[in-house]
Amino acid sequence: MTHDAPLNPTHDPQRRSWLPAAGLPETDFPVQNLPLGIFVDGTERRPAVAIGDTLVDLRAADAAGLFEAEAAIAVRAASGSLNGLMALGPGPASALRARLSELLREGGDPALRTRAERLLRPLASVEMALPSEVGDYTDFLTSLHHTARHGKFKQLKDPVPPVFHALPVAYHGRASSIRVSGSAVQRPHGQWRDADGTLRFGPVETLDFELELAALIGRGNALGSPVLLDAAPDHIFGYALLNDWSAKSVQWWEQMLGPFLGKSFMTTLSPWVVTSEALLPFVAAAPLRAPDAPPLLPHLDSAHNRAAGGLDIALEAWLSTARMRDAGQPAQRISATHLANLSWTFGQMLAHHSSNGCNLRPGDVLGSGTVSGAADDSRACLTEITSAGRDALTLASGESRLWLHDGDEIELRARASAAGRVSIGFGPCSGRITAAIAWPGNEAGRA
Repeated sequence: MTHDAPLNPTHDPQRRSWLPAAGLPETDFPVQNLPLGIFVDGTERRPAVAIGDTLVDLRAADAAGLFEAEAAIAVRAASGSLNGLMALGPGPASALRARLSELLREGGDPALRTRAERLLRPLASVEMALPSEVGDYTDFLTSLHHTARHGKFKQLKDPVPPVFHALPVAYHGRASSIRVSGSAVQRPHGQWRDADGTLRFGPVETLDFELELAALIGRGNALGSPVLLDAAPDHIFGYALLNDWSAKSVQWWEQMLGPFLGKSFMTTLSPWVVTSEALLPFVAAAPLRAPDAPPLLPHLDSAHNRAAGGLDIALEAWLSTARMRDAGQPAQRISATHLANLSWTFGQMLAHHSSNGCNLRPGDVLGSGTVSGAADDSRACLTEITSAGRDALTLASGESRLWLHDGDEIELRARASAAGRVSIGFGPCSGRITAAIAWPGNEAGRA
């Protein structure tokens, strides 16, 4: 759905839901949001919408006769994943959103409310699955500040290579190891080189998180048919939080062609997809380019992208340790950043990705890259927070961290906000570190 699409009654800031929890100021899921996801029901995976602290079972709602026309088509296309719905383009999803808003709004048809109430399930009682079957995953590098800091840590002559300003740099990630929020993150094994030059293999010590936003592809494109920049938003179904877990020492040692085993062991995706339509009230101008950046080539530049290519979304990372949880202490926020810290928009990422004719498919994931800003508190990974393991992060519990320990849990959060609008959230994206397995057959040690 293009970023200049008109707002409609589902965005009305005066609209309220008859569910009390959906009206609380801190909720991620007011009636203006209505994100879509997949929950597990026995052996089935079923589509749902989140509202307040509950979800609505969409398949059951369809069976109860609450949907018709395009809304019914949308629900029936989303079987065990959202891929089928994503493939339909924005129309059916918009019709479903309009119907759900009507069913869940305060002051609507009392009979419809009674029927809808029977289909609610508490969010705390359900298991969520990945929202889509991810055929391909591409992760970008789009924060100038993240790029510059890492370049300095690696003592590169040019910490920000010229290519960064010419195109949104990316690597092809591993889709098979994407897991839904709440899944354990097992510490990986890997090979790296110590400070004295010795090669080692064993459980990775330099385990890190990376705070990102992901776009999920809706309608794809045919092989050989690029998606033009101004059409790119129509191919983005929605957005979710993404944690691009990283084994930094492994990544830095192996990286000649790009990240490999330092990244492929695990990526965490939040379960709820906030649709592009829900985010229309939060459209913003594209971030300003660096003053010394060269002019963009025409396929990556347009007046529309400059005026409305961004999104007003704040993001945070929170850390809790095993000791903190045992003592009943709350998690500690360790990063607070904003999507405006990126140098490229998601439209530019998609347009560049397809510019050689590469075909994107429904459910594919595009990661923004680490959303780090210039300020110290907007550093969005431990590598930056600790200056690549040189300056320890001190926690309120008295503990310190250079890298993540077993038992540490990272939770990512995000909210879209704008003056005069009801802010909406993305739900948590969390993962807790578990110990590495014992290496099969022998002890891990020096190579």
